[in-house]
Amino acid sequence: MRPLAKFLSVAVTVLTVWVTAAWAQGTLPPDYGEWRRVADRAAEAIDNDRASEAAMDTLRDQLSLWSEDFSSESSRSRISVITLEAQLERLGPVPEGGEAEDVANERRQLELSLSEATAPVRRADLALTEAGELIRSIDVLLRERQTQILLEPGPFPLKPELWGPALRELTETFRLVALEFQTGWVHEKQRNELRSSLPRMLFFLAIALILLTRGMRWTDRVLQGMIRDRHHLSATRWIAVFLLSYGQVVLPMLGVLAFSKAVYATDLPGLRGDVVLSILPLMTFELLTARWLGERVFSRNDRPLLLVNLTETEKRKGRRASTVLGAMLALSSLFVELARYESWTLGTESVVFFVITVTAAYFLGLLGRLVTRHAGSMRAEEEGPLTAVGQLVSLLGRYTVVVSVIGSVLATIGLTRGASYLVFSSTRTVFLVAFLLVAQRVIQKIFSALSGRDDEDSPLAAVLAGIGIVILSLPVFLMSWGAQVSDLHQIWRNIADGLTFGDLVLSPETILLLVVVYAFGHGVTRLSQSFLRDNILPKTSLDSGGQTAVVSGAGYIGIFLAALIALSVAGINLGNIALFAGALSVGIGFGLQNIVSNFVSGIILLIERPVSEGDWIDVNGQMGYVRDISVRSTRIETFDRTDVVIPNSDLIAGTVTNYTRGNTVGRVIVPVGVAYGTDTRWVEGILREIAESHPMVLANPAPSVVFQGFGADSLDFEIRAILRDVNWMLTVKSDLNHEIARRFVAEGIEIPFAQRDLWLRNPEALRGEAPAAKASVPPVSQAFAPASGTPTPPDIDDMDGSDSDGDGDGR
Repeated sequence: MRPLAKFLSVAVTVLTVWVTAAWAQGTLPPDYGEWRRVADRAAEAIDNDRASEAAMDTLRDQLSLWSEDFSSESSRSRISVITLEAQLERLGPVPEGGEAEDVANERRQLELSLSEATAPVRRADLALTEAGELIRSIDVLLRERQTQILLEPGPFPLKPELWGPALRELTETFRLVALEFQTGWVHEKQRNELRSSLPRMLFFLAIALILLTRGMRWTDRVLQGMIRDRHHLSATRWIAVFLLSYGQVVLPMLGVLAFSKAVYATDLPGLRGDVVLSILPLMTFELLTARWLGERVFSRNDRPLLLVNLTETEKRKGRRASTVLGAMLALSSLFVELARYESWTLGTESVVFFVITVTAAYFLGLLGRLVTRHAGSMRAEEEGPLTAVGQLVSLLGRYTVVVSVIGSVLATIGLTRGASYLVFSSTRTVFLVAFLLVAQRVIQKIFSALSGRDDEDSPLAAVLAGIGIVILSLPVFLMSWGAQVSDLHQIWRNIADGLTFGDLVLSPETILLLVVVYAFGHGVTRLSQSFLRDNILPKTSLDSGGQTAVVSGAGYIGIFLAALIALSVAGINLGNIALFAGALSVGIGFGLQNIVSNFVSGIILLIERPVSEGDWIDVNGQMGYVRDISVRSTRIETFDRTDVVIPNSDLIAGTVTNYTRGNTVGRVIVPVGVAYGTDTRWVEGILREIAESHPMVLANPAPSVVFQGFGADSLDFEIRAILRDVNWMLTVKSDLNHEIARRFVAEGIEIPFAQRDLWLRNPEALRGEAPAAKASVPPVSQAFAPASGTPTPPDIDDMDGSDSDGDGDGR
């Protein structure tokens, strides 16, 4: 079964199952007698292993319908069981001293009703289990058959004696198809019934000829008119060009369908003709889609939808390879149906599929080499690791090259069926990946058009939409590799039933409800925060830091409540996740203790508020303004305009200096020194006048001048003043120093600086001659003077003035 037919069959089967399940919910219990006959027939077919693949598929579909029926019956009956169990739990255990007679009667009645209600549930569950096991057995049997067929060696296709009979048998098949049409024409002409169907046939034939001969030309003409003389295509025009380009597939497809209608209107095709006509739309779709994808990926336009780093010659090869691969796919689909109907010999089948498989493998390898070359140019341009898409393209290119080699080898040694399966399944996968890349690009253009921008960046919504398309394409991927409709149906049932973790069941419905309720709660929380911040808190007496703390706390509480409500509405019992919570607590205790410590410290900061946003703090040598307090860390902005992120635990457990906590009043200290001999009272008065005259210095308490003491070089004073805004400390300190320097110069007061006197113990030794024993030693004044050679440094005894020779002259 081809992928398109499989996809339609999946949709019909799923719809049938849903309708059957909905119908079963309001009907009588399942007919277990009929089920027993179906189950016995299925078990016999599995044990004998003689039924055809079609018969096995039909039997599996019947088992799937019964399984849905049993699942509905179990769910419907379980409601009564849950209700009765809740009533018995409400009664509680029997007291030690006994209970009242009416309560005991009620308990017995509930237990009897529970026993009667449990029986249908258990019977349905047992039948459901049996149906599931039979379905799995059929799947295993069909999988083994398929594997055996693919790995079964056939005749060596390169034997010359096989080619003649194969050609004759292939020619005979098409001759019989033509003979059926000729016989039908004669039969229709003899019965004079062709005249009545002739207008209908001519109508569809005219439509088919117009669409097949003119459809692609019309599409190309419109596209060239939209692209010509456009130096920059907007996102909206890109979308229009893309949608119109698909007319190259749609219009010929409609032409083929019209042609089929015209032929069927004459009642000319026989059995073989019906096989060809039934597969003709699929063949057309595979050929035209492959050609269309080649034009989109290896575009000949100057502004392509997908940018491919290849030359024009390489792009032309890529378009030709895509078209040939599409043709080989179409021929494969046709020959599979003809071989099944005509029962070709193994020799004919081996030769025919050897030719189309090797041809497809060659062009698939050519396509892979072009893709690999494009990926290599991407890596050279990015000068680093490839992106996820680049890695996918590179992997796909290497994979196709390997498949082309393996497929050719397998086809040559006689494993024609396995080679055909590998090559054509890989070809469909390559085309599907190409379609997804094109679709992702178009989605990006759609969102760019909606936002009114023409940039190349993909918004988050476009990326999520692309991921959704990839997920939706997974069934097509599976069908490309031979997955049956029953397999997809079973996978969907398993997903719909959910994953079970103990008593916790996570199904798509549960997850969707959980996400929707949490998203709603999260939105309500953010709205409440905005209302608090903008409408309520500004009318209170709280400062900005307190308002921020209240808003942050409300956000954390709201998110926590939203999570709890979402879990409750989704039906997830919090007791079921106690085990995971316990395991998580162990990890928190060992590996995440720093994170938890910072989190708790953040909560303490928001509640006690020893540090608020806007405060000037000094912690661990980092000084700046607090800009943001979160549950893990606090961000301060230093005076260098850099952001420093400090863990909250450092603010709680360490020493923090907060210069502006509560108010901005603070003290400034300005030290100054004067020369010895200066009148200290006079200096004190001048410094007090300077401090009192500054506008930022408070008059109450008044500034003070402290005579600190006698320093090594100066008499040390300090101005200690209280500022109305400590944030201006450095500015005030600079102003006071400027004024001190001006007043001291005006008053003639000297600001001393450090002075040192150098005493030499024996200066005559430096001026006189050196002793005879040391005549070679140069005087000190010349010891380190530049010279042509390396000078000899003076002896240490000459430097310290000691009497080295003992004659008392100090030399």
